[in-house]
Formats: sequence, C-alpha cells, structure tokens
Amino acid sequence: MKNRPRHGLFITGTGTGVGKSYVAALIARRLVATGNRVGVYKPVASGCRRLGTELIADDAQLLWEAAGRPGALDNVCPQRFEASLAPHLAARQEGRAIDTDLIRDGICDWSDRCDIVLVEGAGGLMSPLSDDDYNVTLAEEFAYPLVIVAVNQLGVINQTLQTLIAAASYGDDIPIAGVILNNIAPQADHSVESNRCELEARCVPPILAELKFNATEFTSDVDWANIATAI
Repeated sequence: MKNRPRHGLFITGTGTGVGKSYVAALIARRLVATGNRVGVYKPVASGCRRLGTELIADDAQLLWEAAGRPGALDNVCPQRFEASLAPHLAARQEGRAIDTDLIRDGICDWSDRCDIVLVEGAGGLMSPLSDDDYNVTLAEEFAYPLVIVAVNQLGVINQTLQTLIAAASYGDDIPIAGVILNNIAPQADHSVESNRCELEARCVPPILAELKFNATEFTSDVDWANIATAI
C-alpha cells in the first residue's frame, strides 16, 4: 500500500442493509465538528442509481456530504456498478472487471486532503469485493480500527459474534475498535431490550454506542478521533 492516509476507521457491518453509511456519515459529521479534516472512501459500490450517463452511489454521496464535500465525489467511490449484486458479479454483468489495484490505491487520493479517512465496505465483513478479495482483505491491509455496525434485532448476538470471530481469525493486523448497535426500526422485537447487555457480556471489543431509531446522535459520546489515531 503506497501513501495511504495514516489514520482512519474502517466501517463494516454484520451484513447488508445494517445502516453502515448512516453511521459512517454521523461519525464524519462529528469528526468535522471537532476540527478534523475528513476523507471518505468506499472502494466499490454496486446497486448504483443511473442518472443519464452517470452512475450515482448514494452511499458515497451521503458520506461526501457529511464530510463537507472534500475533494472530488468520484474519488469517494471510483468503481460503481448498476446491478444489485456483489461487486464482482455486477461488474461482470456489464462486461467489466473489478480493478483490484484501484480498490487498494484509490484511498491514496485522500492522503494529502485529510487527517482521518473513513472507509466504508460493501456489505458485510466477509462479502466479496472481487474474485479474490473480501472486505476483510482490505480491512487487514489498511489496518484501520474496525467499527462494526450491527442491527438491534433478534439474531444480532450471533451475527455480531460471527463477525468478530471472522475479523480475529483472518489476521492479527485488524484492530477492532468495537460495535455500534443500530436500531433501524421503531421496535423490531422484544430482543432489543436485552441485546445490548448480552453483547456487552459476550464481546471482547466494547459496544461503543447505540443509535436509536432515526436518531442523529449516538447514545454515548465517542471520541472517534482518538480511536482513529490510536493505531
């Protein structure tokens, strides 16, 4: 990896549709509000929206707006595909292939523009990005503290523990900052009343904070800059 930003956070999730982008955007806004220059990077996105001849990655645009529109939007997500499939399959459907060098080197465009870069993966930690790469592959190579977004609903204990086990098993170079418990519905089921306590009792990394439904702030004041710069 050449000339990547020194400090960052890698935002992943226990699966697809867990609210990674929303959480990452809140982190970006908080970092900007505390005086940090923030870069945002989503190496690849599928399921993009077509607008004329352009493909728009809504998640990337959300991150860019939250960070104060630093740099060029194209640098946030340099590889975009239309089909709602795993990126390598979406690319194949268009007669293209994932540029595996670019998913690694695209982050270098942020090196001189930010104090902290936020990287958002595509899908869950073990979701494939290319024929050979997974989100966890980049998480290990970038070596930024991992923030895991988990939906507060029945099954979150298993999903979170499996993600933590996968991160710990993949390599020793993935620092795990902790878990954000995200409420994406007003009241998913009765497990929401006990999930946090159960996770705190069973996870080695901390539950950093909880995000209530439609909230614009976390339940705890997390020092994101300190977490990002500690490694």
